[in-house]
Amino acid sequence: MSASDHRRAEAAGDPDRPREATRAPLLSARGLRLAFGGVKAADGIDLDVMPGEFLAIIGPNGAGKTTFINMTTGYLRPQAGSIDYDGQPILGLSPRAIVKRGIGRSFQLPQLFSEHTVLENAALAIAAHAGLWSPLTPLLRPRYREEAMALLDRFGLAPLAEARADALNEGARKLADIAMAAALQPRLLLMDEPTSGVAATEKMGIVETLVRVLRDTGVTAVFVEHDMEVVERFADRVAVWSQGRIAALGPPEQVLNDPAVLRDVIGIEPAHHA
Repeated sequence: MSASDHRRAEAAGDPDRPREATRAPLLSARGLRLAFGGVKAADGIDLDVMPGEFLAIIGPNGAGKTTFINMTTGYLRPQAGSIDYDGQPILGLSPRAIVKRGIGRSFQLPQLFSEHTVLENAALAIAAHAGLWSPLTPLLRPRYREEAMALLDRFGLAPLAEARADALNEGARKLADIAMAAALQPRLLLMDEPTSGVAATEKMGIVETLVRVLRDTGVTAVFVEHDMEVVERFADRVAVWSQGRIAALGPPEQVLNDPAVLRDVIGIEPAHHA
């Protein structure tokens, strides 16, 4: 089901997708501020992420999009503000502690063990979730191998299980990186440019796969994205970052037709937008 289908189902009163007003946010950021010298990477960010939604973050380079992800996942600490996850504050926690709370992350550059196979990478991610840090060979005994293969199969990566990570094309590497994050069984997954560097012919298929898997497993997602076709097709809401602030927030059909967004983010004059 596409994002627009989900929005229509919610508007129609689908009991499986209650209206946002009846739900508490899964993630809530308030008053986030962070400056690097004279550059304001976060200048009063207020944002709620609702359970089950796919929220796209768009904006020009340097607008503070990745900074928000870094603050949420414990890699940066804001100079002011708060971040609550599932009703509990998470500022000051380490990245590892935040992962244990249920927040996963994939990076703009895939974080894979390049000298190991895709299957070995999956086994290591599963072991990390279980708190098991043993030599690699014992991890591939039948129990862990079966769980890792099931994970790869959900993401369409089973045919590449025995391939080394450094032999994958960029699309497969991105999908494998997200699969590793999913192995940690997060409730919230933050993805930094999941289609960056992916061939145009592969892009939609990859996003369709990851959206299907995440929706099927009930994972809420926030993703930074530059491809407006991906945003329009798969996001439930879009947040526009500009100079450390949220300049616009709403459903794709509203935000992506905002004259200021068209001009300043997408780079076309509103009069020329079809």
